[in-house]
Amino acid sequence: MRFVIARRQLRGHRFRHIGRWRAALLPPVLLTVLIAVLAFATPREIAFSRLLPTAPALAAAMWPVIPTILLGVCCLLVMIGLGMVYPDLGTPYTGAAIVAVTLAAAYASHVRLQREEALFQVRLVADAAQQVLLRPLPHRMQCVEIESLYLASQEQARIGGDFYEAADTPHGVRLLIGDVRGKGLSAVGAAAAVTACFRESAHDEPDLRGIPPRLETSIARHSATFPGPDLPERFATAVLAEIPHGSGQVRILNCGHPPPLLIHRGEIRVLEPTMPSPPLNLARLIGDRYWIDTFAFDPGDQLLLYTDGVTETRDRTGAFFPLADWIRGQGRREPRELLDRLHQELLRYGGGRLGDDIAAVAVQCNGVPAREPSA
Repeated sequence: MRFVIARRQLRGHRFRHIGRWRAALLPPVLLTVLIAVLAFATPREIAFSRLLPTAPALAAAMWPVIPTILLGVCCLLVMIGLGMVYPDLGTPYTGAAIVAVTLAAAYASHVRLQREEALFQVRLVADAAQQVLLRPLPHRMQCVEIESLYLASQEQARIGGDFYEAADTPHGVRLLIGDVRGKGLSAVGAAAAVTACFRESAHDEPDLRGIPPRLETSIARHSATFPGPDLPERFATAVLAEIPHGSGQVRILNCGHPPPLLIHRGEIRVLEPTMPSPPLNLARLIGDRYWIDTFAFDPGDQLLLYTDGVTETRDRTGAFFPLADWIRGQGRREPRELLDRLHQELLRYGGGRLGDDIAAVAVQCNGVPAREPSA
């Protein structure tokens, strides 16, 4: 099934490539026409015809191989026609230059297309990796509605060190969001290790405090298996949330992460932890005591979990994005609409660019959930 999807994506890529080629058809043709017109209309001493080899050179950056060669042949014919009008124009030399440049341009076009194809295959692999690391969350668990948002700081990026996950367990709906310090493959690997461990431990551990030590062990093992120059500073901040079945409450365990926002009966509350819990992979240094804070979570209430890329987005003056104030000005929004508006506002606030990866999860209570999860 994945192979079929990949083939369809590749076919769509080729169609898009043809569309881009059609859009890029005009510049090399216009350049050829312009040089030809100037060569015929101006005195031969100016010799605009010597610029004809630039047309196939330009086409190599935009066109496939065969059209590039055909353009070179067209330029050669134009040069031959000029030679008939102006016998002393140096047609053999310019003609040889056109042939040489056309052959080089055809080879350059071939190499460019191969690299574009290879890049597209790499992006397919990255998309598959993202589906494993940040697989789409279910839109509903029990009576809890869940929506997620992920934005890469780099335009071509697919995955990073931010992560989130949700699980419908016998102990309630459990959520995880976090951020691995650093960038690159080491951060991606650590994030994958943490989310994979959460998917198991969320079901096994009856107490929410039992999950962080297992996540701690997971990231420590990953760091030991894949050491790197950032090993002494490799850790992750995270927030774990639990909505017990039938309780009307949400329990928050914050491991050094930005505090979630709770919209309770129309009021915005920043859920700062009563006591800080250690970030993952730092418990051996600063202690392994984990604290849970409990808050009311009634029907209609919303919970927003996010990574520091949201609040650390800066405007042109260097001011951080005022998330809590922005939420207060939004009024009543459904989770999907809220995240879509947040996406647009962050891009606007940051001037179209993001300084860090961004992940956010919006949760809404739509009723009092049953005491047992659905099968």
